[in-house]
Amino acid sequence: MSSIADRKTTGITFNIQKYSVHDGPGIRTVVFLKGCPLKCRWCSNPESQRKSVELAYNTGRCLTLAKCVRCVEICTAGAISRAEDDTISIDRALCNDCEQLCSGACPSNALITYGAHKTVDEVLRAVEQDSLFYARSGGGMTISGGEPFAQPAFTLALLREARRRRVHTAVETCGYASWDDMAAALPFLNYVLYDIKNLDDARHKEATGVSNQRIVENLRALRAEFPGIPVLVRTPVIPGFNDNEDDIAAIAALTRELGVSYQLLPYHRLGTQKYHFLDREAPMGEVTLDAETMRRLEAVVAQTADS
Repeated sequence: MSSIADRKTTGITFNIQKYSVHDGPGIRTVVFLKGCPLKCRWCSNPESQRKSVELAYNTGRCLTLAKCVRCVEICTAGAISRAEDDTISIDRALCNDCEQLCSGACPSNALITYGAHKTVDEVLRAVEQDSLFYARSGGGMTISGGEPFAQPAFTLALLREARRRRVHTAVETCGYASWDDMAAALPFLNYVLYDIKNLDDARHKEATGVSNQRIVENLRALRAEFPGIPVLVRTPVIPGFNDNEDDIAAIAALTRELGVSYQLLPYHRLGTQKYHFLDREAPMGEVTLDAETMRRLEAVVAQTADS
């Protein structure tokens, strides 16, 4: 595809996070895309799960309808109405992928729009603002989500155009994608962050909604067909799901077999509030992960690497 066509390709992002040091080498700008095929109970970005633009509501910031009615007056879908305490109620069945005029009109930022239609050119203009940091640190752009390959055409166009502009590229993927889509993108990638959550297929399906077979097959294909691309496998350590020696040792053994790096990520509850903003229950509740468990599992990984 031509550069002009790639620059005009449109996708739905929900955040462009600058100065990240945890999502690939160096200082990076992370482009978060909407949409994910998994439904992980521990997801810290619930606003990423659906591909459409979504409206969130922070009641703590709301001036209430006793003082401000701008959102009710501007909503063209009739989705916003008065609740009993003079806050607002959002009819999610009526609220659609519109221009989100209500959040733009809200003076206290109580209404938040998660998601925006952007072209590749618009995204890369934001990414290139930090090109000096990339040059000094070996950083660049990381595409995350959601799942980048849930928007395969946009992801590919973004990677191709980034390559033309000599921006170092990385992708953070759950691996549950068409291999054809992944294989088309990999020649334009410098680095891959790859999630492996559990190798027990039944438990993986119960916790995420999908089988892990395609995920493991795609990782093996990635290593076989693109051996020159550095890969970091990451596992979020989730209480009650994979916070045990057997599960972590099995994944560590797979990464050792494939010759890729491996990292454990401790579960956190930073996304809990966003579930409430979207009128959803946080599936994990008040569960936490203790530091001793992480130390024990880190030791398992080190032992597997040395064996």
